[in-house]
Amino acid sequence: MATFLGPQALTRMHRELRMLETEPPPGVSAWPKDENKIHELEAVIQGPPDTVYEEGSFRLNVTVPSRYPFEPPSVQFVTPIYHPNIDSSGRICLDTLNMPPKGAWKPSLNIPTVLSTVRLLLEHPNPDDGLMADITREYKHNREVFDAKARESVKRNARSGSERLADEAEAPAAEAQDAERGETDDEPPKAKRKSRLGLGSGSKRRAVADA
Repeated sequence: MATFLGPQALTRMHRELRMLETEPPPGVSAWPKDENKIHELEAVIQGPPDTVYEEGSFRLNVTVPSRYPFEPPSVQFVTPIYHPNIDSSGRICLDTLNMPPKGAWKPSLNIPTVLSTVRLLLEHPNPDDGLMADITREYKHNREVFDAKARESVKRNARSGSERLADEAEAPAAEAQDAERGETDDEPPKAKRKSRLGLGSGSKRRAVADA
């Protein structure tokens, strides 16, 4: 089992997996993708409350090197995220994930701590060490636009399946209500007749078809 890891790394990983199972950090969970390859983990980070990511659930891949803990794990987002320090491939700009002198990895750190640090990065992006230049500039100088795009990315990519289904179920009802208001309030008589025949705008055609 897990012959990729040396004896010290193997012992360390078993201990850390028990920590993740019995005392996981807030908003963090992780488990082996394959019980025979415990150096390859799948992790989930819940978006921190009171942030643009709070409604998101983000999947990550964690790969532990053979010389762990003397080398840091590789951590990469699978779920797309709009963030100054995370690129479109899911790579993370974080000191904890790199060796000195450029990085701050230490053998005393562990997987639960690393995942907690990544979650903290969602709560407090570091625009002074941005990985995505356009997003970093937006975060620093046009926060309202950044916030709107980040929330839209969460809604599109990081919502749970049940939440996405609920949103999709609400959309046709909202379209039908809009169409009904258009017929009774603002549309001229000719436009109303076209709507009833399915000859009006695209949204009204969909509302008629759904009906």
